[in-house]
Amino acid sequence: MKRVCILGSTGSIGVNSLKVIKQFEGEMEVVALSCYQNITKLAEQVEKYRPQQVAIVDSSKISAFKARCRVPVEVLSGVDGLVEIVKNPDINTIITAVVGAAGLLPTIRGIQESKNIAIANKETLVIAGELVMQEARRHGVSLLPVDSEHSAIHQCLHHRQPDEIQKLILTASGGPFRTLPATDFEKITVEDALNHPTWNMGAKITIDSATLMNKGLEVIEAHWLFGVDVDRVEVLVHPQSIIHSMVEFVDGSIMAQLGSPDMKLPIQYALTYPYHRAPASITTDFVQLGQLTFEAPDMDRFPCLRLAYEAARAGGTFPAVLNAANEIAVNAFLNRQIRFIEIPQLIETTMKAHQNHAHPTLAEILHADQWARDFTQQTI
Repeated sequence: MKRVCILGSTGSIGVNSLKVIKQFEGEMEVVALSCYQNITKLAEQVEKYRPQQVAIVDSSKISAFKARCRVPVEVLSGVDGLVEIVKNPDINTIITAVVGAAGLLPTIRGIQESKNIAIANKETLVIAGELVMQEARRHGVSLLPVDSEHSAIHQCLHHRQPDEIQKLILTASGGPFRTLPATDFEKITVEDALNHPTWNMGAKITIDSATLMNKGLEVIEAHWLFGVDVDRVEVLVHPQSIIHSMVEFVDGSIMAQLGSPDMKLPIQYALTYPYHRAPASITTDFVQLGQLTFEAPDMDRFPCLRLAYEAARAGGTFPAVLNAANEIAVNAFLNRQIRFIEIPQLIETTMKAHQNHAHPTLAEILHADQWARDFTQQTI
């Protein structure tokens, strides 16, 4: 029996995870849920799935949630609540679907509690990949990727040895501005950036996809998850989003994982690993699709991808700084404080001002994260 905690249950990954769990009733059970502040949806989920516990990060919403929720449930609050909830002994699997650096501490705690992790919170590995992977090895914990790209690579690498790998190829849709001339980037609005051509995601991830920062973060995540040098992780733009990623082996053969762009597929695989299980509710019609196309990413128009590679090569606390600066910049853009083209400018300014720490401790990572947030906010 998979007894599941979903951190970030009201977001798109969390909602789809609950749909998958519902299909395997009797084999999977919801033990705990969490949200940031969407208490309306959380209350609906509690009434439907009857978890033992919930955690609400925005503690100001606790009273309203208790007044709204019509079934008994233990309520925890704040980031401390996320850390506390993963310690529940009835939980054996955690889906980390929170957005941003908030996923780091509960993920580490979950690993230390020997829970298996279905990881959709890429920022955890971006900012503290070395520490997280060390903890996972120490506690014998599996980190099963939920991102469609990393799930694809995980499936292609099944039981392969590291010395068989030539490179990993992460595919990207290219986002809403794939063909937009650079001269028009100054005119991009929040509404334009939120109009993703393929995936239905939360606001922050959608903006990251528009800047290609999401793909940059995935490069760093892949480096840690699969133990492949960052310069052997390549990004390839594939607008149809049917090939989710590929692995090129040292003999020149290439293995790809394909499927319709639906997040329930990688979520289900993470929860049923190592098996592909029915129901086969999602199919791909290649005749109707017609063609698959590819192109190189343009790092001049999308400098966030270049900055992610630079942070990954520098290592240390640079990835944490990259991520923190990006979170602040994206939030400022969504709040219409800055323009779209200023997102990478702010990140680069913050990175240039940072003094790197190699092989950082958790305390040094958290300090770098907070420093970058403060510096970027002051720059804005």
